[in-house]
Formats: sequence, C-alpha cells, structure tokens
Amino acid sequence: MIDLRSDTVTQPTEEMRRIMAQAPVGDDVFGEDPSVNALQEYVAELLGKEAALFVPSGVMGNQIALALHCRPGDEVIVEAASHIFTYETAAPAVIARVQLCCLPSAMGQIPLEELQRALRPREYYFPRTALLCLENTHNRHGGTVLPLSYIEQAAELVRRYGIALHCDGARLWNACAATGITPRQYAEPFDTVMVCFSKGLGAPVGSALVGSRAFIEEARRWRKILGGGMRQAGILAAAALYALRHHRERLQEDHEHARLFATLLADAAVVEVDLERVQTNIVVFRYPQKISFAAFAEACRREGVLLSQGLPGYARAVFHLHISRQQACEAAQRIIRAVRSPGVV
Repeated sequence: MIDLRSDTVTQPTEEMRRIMAQAPVGDDVFGEDPSVNALQEYVAELLGKEAALFVPSGVMGNQIALALHCRPGDEVIVEAASHIFTYETAAPAVIARVQLCCLPSAMGQIPLEELQRALRPREYYFPRTALLCLENTHNRHGGTVLPLSYIEQAAELVRRYGIALHCDGARLWNACAATGITPRQYAEPFDTVMVCFSKGLGAPVGSALVGSRAFIEEARRWRKILGGGMRQAGILAAAALYALRHHRERLQEDHEHARLFATLLADAAVVEVDLERVQTNIVVFRYPQKISFAAFAEACRREGVLLSQGLPGYARAVFHLHISRQQACEAAQRIIRAVRSPGVV
C-alpha cells in the first residue's frame, strides 16, 4: 500500500530510534530536561527568535498563540481554508474565546486590499482585530508557498494598526526547501511562529512555538493549562532535533516526487491537476465529480493507494520520506487505473 494521506504517517528511522533511546532526560515541567532545552535553543536560534517552547502538537502551538495575542471577544483574521479554521475543532472559540474572520484567496495569499477592508474600526461595538494568522505552506491549497515579499507587506499593514502577526508554519521547512529562503528570514516579520517536526521532517511527535522570551514564558503557563506538560519529553525532543539536523536537506526530494506524480496525472488527462499549485510536497487534484470522494478514495485503495480529501471536490496526495521516486510513479499509474475502473468514469 502506498500511503499518501499525509506526511504525518511517517515513522522514525532506525537512527532516529537509536537517538531517542539514548536521549538524556529530566522533568521538563521543572525545565530540567536537557534534550528539550537543547531543542528549544536550537529552534529559537534557527528562527531568529529569543525563545521557543516544545509542545505536543501544532494545534496546541497555534492555540496558545491565539490565547496570548488576544483577549476574549477579539477577532482573528485567517485565510478561509486555513488549518486554524478548518482542522482545529473550533478551538479558537473554546480556548482563546475569539471569533475568526475568514478571508478567501486563490492560493492561500489573502489579497492585501481585502485584508485592509477586514480590519475593524475602533468603535466599541465592533470586535477588536487583534491578530492576523498566515499559513506557510498552505495545506488545503496544495502546499503553496507564501512569497516573503507578500508576508513583509502584510506585516507592515497590520503593524500600522497595532495588530500582531502569527505564522502557522507547520510546513515552513518545505517553504524553505522550495525557495532557498532561510527559516530566520521567513520568521523575521512575525511576532510568533509555530513549526512542526512530525510532518515532512519525520519525527514521531511535536511542534514548537517561538517568539519573545516574555511571550514564551507566558506560553509555558498556557501549555500547562492545556495539559501539555510532558515531563521526560526528551525522548521526543531528541527525535525532533535529529530530524531538524538530518532531514531538512532531503525535503526537496519529496517536492520532486510530488511534481513527477502530478505531471503523470496531468499527462494522462484523467483528473484535473493545476501544476502551478504543485510547489512543495502536496498535490491536490479534482477527481471525477459523478462520484463522492469516499467512493473515489475506495477505488484508489483497491488499487493500493491511500489518499485524503482536500478542498471540496479535490483529493490530496502528500509525499514524504517513506515514498520513493518509483512509488510516486507507481501511485500515479494506480490512480489512473482507479479512475478508469467501472463506476468511476
């Protein structure tokens, strides 16, 4: 079975398992886990921020950021298909007690004029616009990359109004691999950034939230409130640190495999693929609309390929360190057979 549902399905490599088994550990709630501390220092330096906090998940990292940047009743601007809006189980309403203003875009890049119009006037009967969240790369739009120039313009706009800027950088490492822009350069315009280790990098668990030292101290308190104090978490932190040091340079392979897969599907002309969107390790494509996604996914499963759902009407294939070039080619051929099977076309 070729599993393209997500880059979260990766498993630790043998060397990563060895590093985990040998990791020095302590009680991280007391700040005494040397492996966690080493990871946090490394990530903060990599992203050019004062401090970092290791958290169990990207959702927790994002939601801590919202809770600290906002007051209850504030409004947070996000892209309409963002992970924060789509996949985080209405957590902004539950944890930070904020409402989301969702602005649509073509490829994850909210038009600046639309962003300007969405900023709330200061009258007391409007919610206060407190935060803009940008997602890089953008999951639902197919792993598309936000240009650094756009991020800088958006940052300049919101700062004029005293609005904070947060990056959901779950796949920021992929954006760096695709563009050659460093993590520090991408992070510089943001007040806070969340990055994941359990996607393309292949670590089993974990994300980090980075920002000012004062912000991260408050974030540590929120992590405890949300049940994220993990005690001897160095076993997990060691895997994340290994992934950062050894797996970032190979992300471009996943991008090449995604492009090859998408090109083969496009050449076969059995599904609709926008090659402009194939910028990193995610491929979204429009499957035959006479059937449901569930039926299409089942037809692909019978051929030996697992897919996930993207935007309505679209399937999603995500490439990762366990998928070879040969498997990328084979996956495309199997999907072509699935599309041409009885009941699908």
